[in-house]
Amino acid sequence: MSVKVRIPTPLRKLTNDEELVNIEATTVAGAINELQGKFPGIKERLMDEAGGIRRFVNVYVNEEDIRFLQNQDTALKDGDEISIIPAIAGG
Repeated sequence: MSVKVRIPTPLRKLTNDEELVNIEATTVAGAINELQGKFPGIKERLMDEAGGIRRFVNVYVNEEDIRFLQNQDTALKDGDEISIIPAIAGG
């Protein structure tokens, strides 16, 4: 099952400047693990020490926030797109 992951600019140094990465995963957690296998170091940028998505990282599946779905257990199907969006603060 092919899923696309849209990588934000700040993380592209870990993905050899790839903006869109194709992976095979059935859940968001599986997608993150596969990204870690392909691009070591990316998981620690996305996940906190407790194993949750970092507070300032938003993850969407087909434009729906996974916090309103099943978080990391959100199921994926062929053709889905995951977007990783780092929150930006300023003032």
